[in-house]
Amino acid sequence: MDERELHIFLDIVSHYFESQTGKLPELGSPYLGERSALPIYDFTGVIGISGQRQGCVYFTARRDLLRQLLLHVGESDVSDKNLGDLVGEVANIISGNARRHFGPDFMISVPVVVEGTAKSIQVPSTVKAYILPLRWHKMVASLVVSLQ
Repeated sequence: MDERELHIFLDIVSHYFESQTGKLPELGSPYLGERSALPIYDFTGVIGISGQRQGCVYFTARRDLLRQLLLHVGESDVSDKNLGDLVGEVANIISGNARRHFGPDFMISVPVVVEGTAKSIQVPSTVKAYILPLRWHKMVASLVVSLQ
């Protein structure tokens, strides 16, 4: 991954939050993550990537951010099931929009939703993992991109 490709993901995340809520997220500086210390918050949506690029993309957020997103779009059911559905949807939308930039050989899986700080989320051991931290209404989330 190069800086231009990371900016594609930053732009997609910004656009998602702005289009859904009318407010841009505060984006932190992307950084290279250590495999043993990648962010995993309350809910995580993981998308496997295959084809010409291989790896994964995941969006992870705290419960409070997901609740507020649901309420902001008019959904009053903030059950864990809906929070999980939302985090999977966000990961899917981000990856789907990235596919537009990377082309049809950027094949994405259906989202896998993980609740809690499961240690089972693994990025490929041979690929760097970039962390794109963000805040929205002072609540934190991260997008992790690990692609060959």
